[in-house]
Amino acid sequence: MSSSTCFRTVSQCASEMNICIYALTQTFPENESNVLASQLRCASDSAEISIAEGIEFKGRMTDSKFRKLPGIAQDSLHEVQTHLLVARRLKMDDEEMLNKAEALCIETSEMLSAFNRY
Repeated sequence: MSSSTCFRTVSQCASEMNICIYALTQTFPENESNVLASQLRCASDSAEISIAEGIEFKGRMTDSKFRKLPGIAQDSLHEVQTHLLVARRLKMDDEEMLNKAEALCIETSEMLSAFNRY
């Protein structure tokens, strides 16, 4: 599997996670959840955007700059996981959607780790 094929697969997973995050945060109670929902969406967006930038601009960046993007995405995914943990602890969630978001976040993170080994 080529690195661009692997990265596109990661991009698809990150996109699915991001859509799930947006759907999940719409289920949060309106009081006191605006900040958490915003931070969760921002971190999820950051992960997806960093991966997408890597696909879009790979041919136009140095290898060292290209290699930084998965690290940025990985950091954002850790932030997503932390916010999902807070949401779970505060019981501000739809359990099924939260589980799906967590699973997609972990899957994306694992794919990025595999990509970094190329």
